Amino acid sequence: MKQLKILVIGLVIGLCTGLWFGVNIGRDQPLYSNPFNSESLQQKVKRTADDVLENTKRALRKSLN
Repeated sequence: MKQLKILVIGLVIGLCTGLWFGVNIGRDQPLYSNPFNSESLQQKVKRTADDVLENTKRALRKSLN
């Protein structure tokens, strides 16, 4: 009975830890960050603008070569 209890507790802890890391990996965040922390609209706009700028730079460099 004690071994079953330890097994169940280990599975629950492993499931919670895996879910925590999995959500962070899916959102491209550091592993130990809070998965419930939502990104503000301002941060999303800044990230998108940075991505567009990088893609534009890459396309310009590619077209000049």
